[in-house]
Amino acid sequence: MEKKREQFDVVIIGGGAAGLTAGIYCGRARLKTLIIEKALVGGLATYTNEIENYSGFPEGATGLGLMDLFHKQAKKFGVKFKLTDVKSVKLEGETKIVETFRNIYEAKVVIVATGGKPRLTGAKNEEKYLYDKGISFCATCDAAANTGKTVMVIGSGDAAIEEGMFLTKFADKVIVSVLHEEGVMDCNEIAKAQALANPKMEFIWNTMVDSFEGEERLTHVVLKNVKTGELIPVKVDSCFLFIGYVPNTELFKGVLDMTKAGYLLTNEKMETNVEGVFAAGDVREKFLKQVATAVGDGAIAGYSAEKYIAESEKFEKQILNDGKPSLVYIWNAVDPVCRDLLQVVEEYKEQYLGNICFTKVDVYKSDGIAKRLGVTQYPSLVYINDGKIVECLDKDQIVSGAMKKIVTQCSA
Repeated sequence: MEKKREQFDVVIIGGGAAGLTAGIYCGRARLKTLIIEKALVGGLATYTNEIENYSGFPEGATGLGLMDLFHKQAKKFGVKFKLTDVKSVKLEGETKIVETFRNIYEAKVVIVATGGKPRLTGAKNEEKYLYDKGISFCATCDAAANTGKTVMVIGSGDAAIEEGMFLTKFADKVIVSVLHEEGVMDCNEIAKAQALANPKMEFIWNTMVDSFEGEERLTHVVLKNVKTGELIPVKVDSCFLFIGYVPNTELFKGVLDMTKAGYLLTNEKMETNVEGVFAAGDVREKFLKQVATAVGDGAIAGYSAEKYIAESEKFEKQILNDGKPSLVYIWNAVDPVCRDLLQVVEEYKEQYLGNICFTKVDVYKSDGIAKRLGVTQYPSLVYINDGKIVECLDKDQIVSGAMKKIVTQCSA
């Protein structure tokens, strides 16, 4: 069966908080935008019962309710949705290819917002109690819902112990299952000392999870002593797993730069190492993974995508000018020297160059075109002919006689 081909300005892989926000920005910029989500629009946030730390919702919100608002807003701006899995991607070159089971999507820009998934224990009945039925992965999200209750934390790394201590501000008791011998933990020594001194924290050493038990909701975690094999049922109201997080980046290995753990590396503009490909949300290497930070990432990625497409069009139509001669003045509008020399350049252009294409590129707003031309010093004057850079003048050369050479070349 031949696959249907469709063209979009932007294809966003992943429909969580980051992907939806990027979609809102792209849709509002009137870019033809597609979001591909393999599971549930809204991502992992939809499994959170209560979100109390997202700005603008003083009474809190359910994860599903909040993501539904994101979804509606994206659709309002014309964003299209496909609920399917991405099978392969080709990200090099001007046209990106995103392939699903039935379709091939071509795009000018791809935004990777595939998020990730918490690492599971693999114990019996685990899938039955995930997210809203007793097993959680985010103390910041679900701590308040466990006020006055007994909770268990699985893990002894920095995240597990620090999140466990945070839970003690709400829960009456926090029971920590630790795989190691008594007193041995994977966290830093300061966190370890604070946790051991916390009267609300209790530790069960040499244990791992054997099974999760309960009816509709989790009521017991059965631990297994790794030395004796003894099974230890522990009554709890909730269980928090902090044994790692797995980013969904299998598709991008060998193409996009990532950490050893698989998180994508980006700059502050959410740019990856591949031109025209951006990443946002929990899939990227970052300090804090929350809905609020995913929204920030998505906003930047969406805005960056809009700028990239606009700059690409400007670069092709004005800068390269169909192979005909063109002058490009690269400047910073807040720099007095740049402003003064702009007048000099414009006077030369009016006096000697007639109808030659002349383009001003302000790096204060974006340095994308400057990077494409390999220019890092401002101001600079670039002479292009036949699609290639012939000459690049710095500020000293612009005010000297070197500019006459360009004038002569352009006029020839």
